[in-house]
Amino acid sequence: MHSLLNSKWSKPVVFVICLMPLALLGWRALHHGLTANPIEFITHATGDWTLRFLIFTLCITPFRKILHLPELIRFRRMLGLFAFFYACLHFTTYIWLDKFFDLSEMWKDIAKRKFITVGFAAFLLLIPLAITSTAGWVRRLGGKRWQLLHRLIYFSAVFGVIHYYWLVKSAVIKPLFYGAIVGVLALWRLLNFISKKNQVAAGNPGQRPSSLRV
Repeated sequence: MHSLLNSKWSKPVVFVICLMPLALLGWRALHHGLTANPIEFITHATGDWTLRFLIFTLCITPFRKILHLPELIRFRRMLGLFAFFYACLHFTTYIWLDKFFDLSEMWKDIAKRKFITVGFAAFLLLIPLAITSTAGWVRRLGGKRWQLLHRLIYFSAVFGVIHYYWLVKSAVIKPLFYGAIVGVLALWRLLNFISKKNQVAAGNPGQRPSSLRV
C-alpha cells in the first residue's frame, strides 16, 4: 500500500477519479439524462460532490494516523481544491443557469433565503483556503497561521451541511448523514488536540503548553 500511494502514477489516477462526477454529468447531459429539471439536478449534484470532497479532505489526517499511512497527505491538497472546484460549479450553476447573472436578484436571494445565505458563506470560506493552498503561501503565512486559517474548512463543511438541510426541508437523511460524518471528524480533531495538550502538560509540569498543531 505504501509503495502504491508513493507511486508517481497515484496522483494522476486520483485526479482522473476526482473528475469522474463531472464526466458523468456531461455524459448524462449528452444523453438527456438530467431529468425534467436539469438545473436542479446539476445544482444538487455539484452541491453533493462539494460536501463529499470536503469530507474526503477532512478524512485525510485521521485516516493517515489511524491506518498508519502518512503518504495519504500527498492527496489532501488535491481533494481540497476539488472541493472548491465543485463548489465553483455549484455556485456558477446558481448565478448562471438559475439567475442568468442577475446580481440584484441574487443578492435578494442571499438576503431573504437563509439556506442561500449560509451556502454563500460556506463558499466564501473556501476562497482563501484555495488561494493559500500552495507551498509558497505556507512559507508566507508561517506554519501555525496557515494551519489556523485552514481550519476554516470545518466551518465551511458545517455551513454546507446546514445549507443542504435547510434546502431539502423534509428529505433530510443525506444532509444528516453528511452532518454526522463532519461531527465525528470535528470531534476526533478536538480529542486529538486535547490529548496532545495533556501530553505536553504532563511532560512539562509548571509550564503552560504552547499552541499545538491540530
